[in-house]
Amino acid sequence: MVDSIKGRINGHNCGELREENSGTEVVLCGWVNKSRDLGGIHFIDIRDKYGVTQLNFEDFKGDLSILKDCSLESVIRAKGLVRVRPDSAQNRKMETGMVELLVSEIEVMSQSDKDNIPFLPYGQVGASDDLKLKYRYLDLRTKKLQDMLKLRSQTTFKVRNVLMNEDFVEVETPMLYKSTPEGARDYIVPSRVHPSQVYALPQSPQTLKQLLMIGGTDKYFQICKCFRDEDLRSDRQPEFTQIDMEISFATPEYIKNLIEKLLAEIFGLKDGLSIPVMGFDEAMDIYGCDKPDARFELKHMKAAELFKSSEFKVFSGPANSGGLVKAIFLPESMGTMARKDIDALVEVVRPYGGKGVAWFKTQDGKRTGGVSKFITDEIYSGLDSMSPEKGNGLWMFFADMNHEVAHASADAVRRFLGNKFELHCKENVFLWINDFPLFEWSEEAGRFAARHHPFTQPKACDLEKFLNGAPGDKNGSLSECKADAYDVVCNGYELGGGSIRIYDNKIQSHMFKCLNMTDEEIDSQFGFFINALKFGVPPHGGLAFGLDRIMMILMKTEFIKDVIAFPKTNSATDMMAGSPSRPAAAQLEELHFNWNQKEKK
Repeated sequence: MVDSIKGRINGHNCGELREENSGTEVVLCGWVNKSRDLGGIHFIDIRDKYGVTQLNFEDFKGDLSILKDCSLESVIRAKGLVRVRPDSAQNRKMETGMVELLVSEIEVMSQSDKDNIPFLPYGQVGASDDLKLKYRYLDLRTKKLQDMLKLRSQTTFKVRNVLMNEDFVEVETPMLYKSTPEGARDYIVPSRVHPSQVYALPQSPQTLKQLLMIGGTDKYFQICKCFRDEDLRSDRQPEFTQIDMEISFATPEYIKNLIEKLLAEIFGLKDGLSIPVMGFDEAMDIYGCDKPDARFELKHMKAAELFKSSEFKVFSGPANSGGLVKAIFLPESMGTMARKDIDALVEVVRPYGGKGVAWFKTQDGKRTGGVSKFITDEIYSGLDSMSPEKGNGLWMFFADMNHEVAHASADAVRRFLGNKFELHCKENVFLWINDFPLFEWSEEAGRFAARHHPFTQPKACDLEKFLNGAPGDKNGSLSECKADAYDVVCNGYELGGGSIRIYDNKIQSHMFKCLNMTDEEIDSQFGFFINALKFGVPPHGGLAFGLDRIMMILMKTEFIKDVIAFPKTNSATDMMAGSPSRPAAAQLEELHFNWNQKEKK
């Protein structure tokens, strides 16, 4: 479309000219996508993010030697008349393929180094991922990434529009803040004016948005950067974008209704969205995780009771000692696996602590292969009665004394099979996950840790257990407490998590005690917050979305780097800029660091 504001060098973009523009004089600017010399008749395809237009030089009165400077990916400016192509030259595969520009003026505005360009964004030979990241600015010229940037912009506009219409106020919170323990490691920033002291980049604006509630803001939101120094994977980056919300006097019902309205707008669901609710325990039982991919079946079955008297010690051991035995049945109607493929499942479970996958097959009433000799008629009858699918297929088992290992291994295999046999339905499937444990026990630290974060309100029915629980008792009443928390999940990703917050300073102080923090640690790390809770705090709650994960689903990609303009690698490096990097010696000295002395030691 023609710009409504005049003054750009180009009057049109390279994707908009059509037959009705014939006879119009226009100016186009863009990159050289292709250049052709057909026996003295010269053509250039000029490209921008909107499309491609063919330039024809048959009536060009200038010096054609300028075309030698029009190397691929050079930026040029072309002026001329639009005309309809001859019938034999029309290209209906191009949106602009019915017309061309008869060039009267051409200018090379920036010449590309044709001999050293690492790859062509629209070349036939694809570049490696590392090369694309190193030269991200070239990769950004592709339609895929330009479409991503546009969709990301449209998505944040929708978010702002919905929340503004609900009377939310957008508030920016500091990037340089106090280091507080919230789960992951902080990224820290040394202070020049305060020797040996640091700021932290926020993992989230958690305490800040709660302080805004104390300050009377009522309805807050922010589309903000968050930073966490943690091990990376396909859906994690060291810096990510969060859609952050907090509301005073909110109930979980209000927050869920708001989120469903917001998601319906983001995903273009004209009939709205009503998300079903599943409890944490049920999610762990049938999916093995708290962010299940509910687009396909293959639900887990708990089989420990069936194997308590089994001769197979791998199953009976955990079954009789408080461990977990889970089963998955893959019916032939969903897919079949050869022996070598089944054996390869050990590599699927190994990253989660699994030692292997026990199995057997059923075929026309017969049980064969794997652990079939340990499957008695009684055990098989029990398994068959639990399974919603019947008949021929493959039974797989996951047993471990550590429940988390059994859950995670079964979940990993289920997801693997879903991808291998393309079992997912086409629609996005959302779930609310409720009733999370308030705490999780850390064997390494020998203490409780907050399942979400230490500002989560215990459920009202568990408040007495919470207040009377012993912080060091792994199996005591604290282990039974549930959180007034809720996550929204889609296609196996946690899109957002939230909770009703603690607004009583006594409950908040007790929470820190349950996390084994000393009075000195509480005062040093959270004293400002505990103090704020003394001066009249409205009940409040909120939720934060991961914008990048929403974009992954909208863009149908499994990799977060595909939806960020300038991402980092899995080792948290920026291959384009070469960061992280060592500062200059003078800067280190100014920040009171003596790294050279450390290296000598």
